[in-house]
Amino acid sequence: MQQFDAWLTLIHVDKLGPVTLQKLFAHFHSAENILQASRSELQALKISNAIIEGIHTPNKDAVQRDLAWLEHENHHLLTIQDPAYPTLLKQISDPPCVLYLLGKPELATSLLSDPQLGIVGSRNASAYGKEIATSFAQKLANSGLVITSGLASGIDGAAHRGALLSEIGTTIAVAACGLNRVYPAEHRKLAEEISQRGLIISEFPIDTSPMPGHFPRRNRIISGLSLGTLVVEASVKSGSLITARLAIDQCREVFAIPGSIHNPLSKGGHSLIRNGAKLVETVEDILEELNHQIDPDSLNNRHELVTNSEQKSVLDPQHEKILNSMGHEPISIDTLIERSGLGVEIVSSILLILELNDQVSHHGNGIYIRRNFL
Repeated sequence: MQQFDAWLTLIHVDKLGPVTLQKLFAHFHSAENILQASRSELQALKISNAIIEGIHTPNKDAVQRDLAWLEHENHHLLTIQDPAYPTLLKQISDPPCVLYLLGKPELATSLLSDPQLGIVGSRNASAYGKEIATSFAQKLANSGLVITSGLASGIDGAAHRGALLSEIGTTIAVAACGLNRVYPAEHRKLAEEISQRGLIISEFPIDTSPMPGHFPRRNRIISGLSLGTLVVEASVKSGSLITARLAIDQCREVFAIPGSIHNPLSKGGHSLIRNGAKLVETVEDILEELNHQIDPDSLNNRHELVTNSEQKSVLDPQHEKILNSMGHEPISIDTLIERSGLGVEIVSSILLILELNDQVSHHGNGIYIRRNFL
């Protein structure tokens, strides 16, 4: 993990955003060189005194928390200097210098460079809107596009679920908080499903809470990763329109599904269409714009990765270790931690996966039972 120490130190410098960090990286060429730069060298680049102070007095506790999180096999870090960093995202004006990734190793970086479509919309979507988002996501995923969204309530959640319904498709969720928490909490199970078959990513360090200013930053990553962005339902002042405008600024395609003139959630999409977004009535309306950018070999490779990943989830040795530690009787999570020798976070994560796979049953108060013994 030592190769990440310098990057994590910089990420935890207060008020050091991606644009300034890119400026520093362009001048000093490495995170280590930035940390070793003198005050006068940094001042010559017009770096503020507050940032210089932060660079020279690192938050070691925060860095250690991130490094501890990275010890889990499905937790990863990708820096902008890594060859696996997605090319499309690197092209935007303010790409995140570090991405935290939650997902299986065989999928963690490959999905980021696969052709993606962002699907966004209202948190308070109608039943019709969510049905449309799910249906479009499933069909587009079957056509070779990774579905990327923000894990929010409403359209985002429906899009992620639609992609997971696809036989060969998968999805990327971009979070507005640290990856040791799920926001909104109602999507905890959905997030677990995504981490098993897709990827959850964030530019925010572990322990970061979701704050209002984080959502526009998340939105630029959704549009930045994607060949285009589809808006399903959105009011005129919604965050979804921010994502669409970011996509336009990034020279990406923007699509919008029209709705009733009497529905306030149609007004955002209609506004986009008036200003040049492509009106979408069918999946083919999107594919005719993007199909030439979908590589059949990439689709076949991803299908194989997803299939192998799902097979491996059954054979994971740590999962077997937990199951083997559970006898015929109800058992507490504390006893499982003691018997398995695994940490509390790992055991909790595995139990959630086993519960989703119907291999264990949770009976409240931290008590679990193997389902094949019921």
